[in-house]
Amino acid sequence: MNILLNNKIVPRESFTVDLEDRGFQFGDGIYEVIQIYDGVFFEWEAHLERLVRSAKELMLPLPAAINTLYQNLQLLVKDNKVTNGTVYIQVTRGTAPRLHAFPQKTEPTLVAYVREMERPLEQMRSGIKVVTAEDIRWLRVDIKSLNLLGNVLAKQKAVEQGGAEAILIRDGIVTEGSSSNLFAIKGKQCFTHPANHLILNGITRQVVLRLLKKTDLILQETPFTFDELLEMDEVFITNTGQEICPVIQVDEYKIGKGTPGVYTRLLQSAFEALLGSVISI
Repeated sequence: MNILLNNKIVPRESFTVDLEDRGFQFGDGIYEVIQIYDGVFFEWEAHLERLVRSAKELMLPLPAAINTLYQNLQLLVKDNKVTNGTVYIQVTRGTAPRLHAFPQKTEPTLVAYVREMERPLEQMRSGIKVVTAEDIRWLRVDIKSLNLLGNVLAKQKAVEQGGAEAILIRDGIVTEGSSSNLFAIKGKQCFTHPANHLILNGITRQVVLRLLKKTDLILQETPFTFDELLEMDEVFITNTGQEICPVIQVDEYKIGKGTPGVYTRLLQSAFEALLGSVISI
């Protein structure tokens, strides 16, 4: 595998992390993951716009212009001959003597790599079980930073309890998943947590918001409780890798009829149409 290091494509084996890299010691950095379908980056502009926003929020300089980064990512995918999968992009503040405050002078480090990945069609067709976990993350979840330990602990709880995802609860309110956003449908109302500092405004989430306008569902970007979640007719999660994935069980509780719902299927079909896919979910 070859990777992108700042503005050069180099062998993976040639890349090392300095022990005083601030991403390694402080989690002082940001990242993005973009899906590749048939060699094309899905919603790449939105992903790179969010990368710029995250960098601005952390006062972290990017080592290259976004157009240059996009061109380099295209070269990286072509170089690695990846047709379907993901590209991971990470930027850290760089290497400097270990002090909490920003160093006066440092060069940021950008690294990106691609990975072949199949779509999780079985989960998307059959639905998944999720478990709930306390949302113990910091209060700037809207920044896509490297500080993911709260997410990791929640995901590990899900794995240990046989779940595919953890749904996070903060002060009784459902926020999102450990690596996903959450939508819930009751009647003709579609609920999702507002895109404030308590959730990451996912790119797939944004796509679903656009697709909802083509249905008869009424969007409600408003907080809701765990008890309200259990009373929903349909629940689904969204993220780059799992796209639109039905949730049929939360902890020991069945959602609706315990099968993927009609509106979830409708939104999946609309998403497939965006991809120009002929796959039936």
